Amino acid sequence: MKPHKRHGRTGTAAPVRLRRFAGLVAMPLLCTALVCSTGSAPAAQPTTNTLVIHADRGTNTISRMIYGHFAEHLGRCIYEGIWVGPDSPIPNTRGIRTDVVAALKKIKVPVLRWPGGCFADEYHWKDGIGPRDTRPARINTHWGQVIENNHFGTHEFMDLCEQLGCEPYICGNVGSGTPQEMMEWIEYMTCGAESALANLRRQNGRIAPWRLRYFGIGNESWGCGGNMTPEYYADLYKQYATFVKDYRGNRIYRIACGANDFNYEWTEVLMKKAARHMQGLSLHYYTRTTMSWPPRGSATKFDEKEWFAVIRNALKMDELVTKHGEIMDKYDPQKRVGLIVDEWGTWYEPEPGTNPSFLYQQNTLRDAMVAGLTLNIFNKHCARVKMANIAQMVNVLQAVILTDKEKMIVTPTYHVFEMYTVHHDATLLPSELTCEDYTYGDEKIPGLSVSASRDGTGAIHVSICNFNPSRPAELRCIINGPKPKTVTGRVLTADTMTAHNTFEQPENVKPSAFNSAQVTPDGFVATLPPKSVVVLELK
Repeated sequence: MKPHKRHGRTGTAAPVRLRRFAGLVAMPLLCTALVCSTGSAPAAQPTTNTLVIHADRGTNTISRMIYGHFAEHLGRCIYEGIWVGPDSPIPNTRGIRTDVVAALKKIKVPVLRWPGGCFADEYHWKDGIGPRDTRPARINTHWGQVIENNHFGTHEFMDLCEQLGCEPYICGNVGSGTPQEMMEWIEYMTCGAESALANLRRQNGRIAPWRLRYFGIGNESWGCGGNMTPEYYADLYKQYATFVKDYRGNRIYRIACGANDFNYEWTEVLMKKAARHMQGLSLHYYTRTTMSWPPRGSATKFDEKEWFAVIRNALKMDELVTKHGEIMDKYDPQKRVGLIVDEWGTWYEPEPGTNPSFLYQQNTLRDAMVAGLTLNIFNKHCARVKMANIAQMVNVLQAVILTDKEKMIVTPTYHVFEMYTVHHDATLLPSELTCEDYTYGDEKIPGLSVSASRDGTGAIHVSICNFNPSRPAELRCIINGPKPKTVTGRVLTADTMTAHNTFEQPENVKPSAFNSAQVTPDGFVATLPPKSVVVLELK
């Protein structure tokens, strides 16, 4: 492999400035300029950074739903990735892969969104119930015009959620469906009375009603879900939401279709016209090498210029959550309506030799960095962000699992989700980070991302991303409140930026023990490796 070409480099060290973060937001601060290297030979010296954690404060809970997932009828996500059928030689439980379920249980998947995505607004739920050999075949017009046999439907999805021990989040069809169709689906799933639809569910093998908390009313109605204006969708949302009924023993959290990335007008209109009819409002944002469409760039063949670009664009999630949140605050200062980021992740060109409509891509250490910093951002905004769903669970976009027939591997992103389980339902601890920039050419971004929380046992967990691919980072942390007596940790890193797991080498990137942290009288110090995600536990 040829060495990566360096862009925008000189032989002299460049001055960088410190940035201070209340949690994660980059806020310029007057400070002393430091001299550093950004990756040029000779070996770079560590950056110097300071973190203050207010362990004596903290009132907001980081909902475990922030660590949710998304599975659409797209490519090999459902079929082959999750569903192989009960007659498959691949080990399964009622048709659902046992190896995939076992891996997902280790990351404590809290909620799973289904059946889409764009697919949701062409999905008619009655196609997916009853004997599988009599279910109608349809054309999946959004994703390659392949045949959808509907073998994975409502019963199979709910079975998957029960096997995982997670909450189902179903997205209803507004684009090509009707209020009656949506109303009947809710009754079929959640009604315990002796109604015709509840009895049809019993006839199909499910006696007791399911508990369904989360229901989305349409997907991307500004695009593939109908190309609507926000005013039109707001009225339509209120109509459909009226017919999403709460049956005895089940109360539904209704989620309206929210904005595509920077479309703040959509949020303004929806909150103004329909906020009192919703419990959640969605937001979609995909990280790409460039902001152009369609996404460009390889998932595995990139240099530092593209590494930097992806992390820079991933950091925009903080701006998006902040600005959409500010609009929501105008109409909902009590934060009754949750911001639901139900599609997020990296999006590159499909892997060469695969069906381009299937959106299959590999997953490198770079994607682990995006996962770590994005989850840190959601943690920081947990007073408003009540759920998030990475796209997608298996074999599509920033997947946590990849499969190839009977083989299965987990990705670097999977390991971040496993390491971050310590934040589930923990109390967010306010923090301020003063850190050096990571400079590439004429651009600068903050060099670190941090989140801190306290769990039910009193242990403090700190997740830290060091974006710089060639410079370690010295971090000094001051803890206000009870001081820790011990510190342990784990680190996810690799020798190269492009490192990833393959079916031949499934453990190229995996966590290991982190031993470069020590407690101090006022907190701790740590030396973070370049291009790393570190999670520390303080007791």
